[in-house]
Amino acid sequence: MNLPLFIGLRYTRAKRKNHFISFISLISMAGIAIGVMTVIVVISVMNGFDKELKERMLGSVAHATISSYGNEYIEGWENAISVAKNTQGVLNVAPYVSSEAMLQGNRTTGALIQGIDPNYEKNVTQIAEKMKYGSMDDLKAGEYNIIIGVDLAAKLGVGPNEKITVYIPQFKTTAVGVLPRMKRFTVVGIFEMGAYEYDSKLALIHLTDAQKLEKTRGGIEGIRIKTNDLMQAPKIAYQLSDELGGFFKVRDWTQENSNFYQATQQERIVMFIILSMIVAVAAFNILSTMVMLVTEKNSDIAILRTLGMSGAQVMNVFMISGVVIGAIGTIIGTILGLIVSFNVSSIISWLEDYFKTDFMSSEVYYISDITADIHQADVIAIVAVAFGLSVLATIYPAWRASRIQPAEALRYE
Repeated sequence: MNLPLFIGLRYTRAKRKNHFISFISLISMAGIAIGVMTVIVVISVMNGFDKELKERMLGSVAHATISSYGNEYIEGWENAISVAKNTQGVLNVAPYVSSEAMLQGNRTTGALIQGIDPNYEKNVTQIAEKMKYGSMDDLKAGEYNIIIGVDLAAKLGVGPNEKITVYIPQFKTTAVGVLPRMKRFTVVGIFEMGAYEYDSKLALIHLTDAQKLEKTRGGIEGIRIKTNDLMQAPKIAYQLSDELGGFFKVRDWTQENSNFYQATQQERIVMFIILSMIVAVAAFNILSTMVMLVTEKNSDIAILRTLGMSGAQVMNVFMISGVVIGAIGTIIGTILGLIVSFNVSSIISWLEDYFKTDFMSSEVYYISDITADIHQADVIAIVAVAFGLSVLATIYPAWRASRIQPAEALRYE
């Protein structure tokens, strides 16, 4: 066996003369392990929250949208749909018309009215799967039916089969003056997406009814796109923009929800940096352990140098000792972190049952279930940072060991 490796491994084990340093080494290993485990679990849980938020927020919106420049209605949109369907990565498409409107039931409130084709829409968004009452197929052309969110229904004070009046910001001249365009609709469905922004503000009507109400002359406002991979939507949108040409504007969900997307990315980065400080503290323990070890082994180092070991070899001895401590701690922490992350839901459920409490009550928190979403890239980054800090912590003590002069170290022996 390589001599520096052999001696470095012996220094990491318990010694008969001084068990204290070995105890400190175990504490350093435990610190690295706990730090790595904590970072992996927290980052994985944050990924789980982000995934849940994205699914809820994007359940009622598209991964990407096609619209025309100048906020004009798209005429002859069938060709654009055909091009989008044939684009690699696009699963489904759906035309739509949208407009802000005032809704009046037993009470009055503002809302976003979207005209959709149920046959297309159910393949793009998850609203059809989130119906609390009725079905998206109940939206039929010419019958002026409407589907509204559960919170919007509460604001209006209406229920199934009741009438509401829709006022849109377009005016017509009549014998009694200028009046807003309006139409009576029948509530045939109520959905609950789990996102207040949509449950309280979104209403759906048939595309044909919306075109008549807004007088689009058969045109549409845009086309929603569902991709096979949410995170690849920006790339697919860029490719589709090239294929459609300059008359169309293609935007992906990261642009439509840029504030949310940037906030989640910044949160993960900041949290990773903050939690990495735990690993850094554990790395300082390794540094102090190695300094104490070098101090204790002064005479051993002097004897090794006298026998012909070079300064570089002495440095390797203590580098190996410190790296072994960091590597073992990192491996143990990674294994524990993955085990806890994979079973975090069961662990939380057990703790709730044991303490007879609900940590994430659905009455208080927007998301009440704690889940973990483990990303391989995150785990690799955490392991790399932990191991890198461990290596850095050993450099200075190992360098000091290599500078010890045999005559000085043995003077009082």
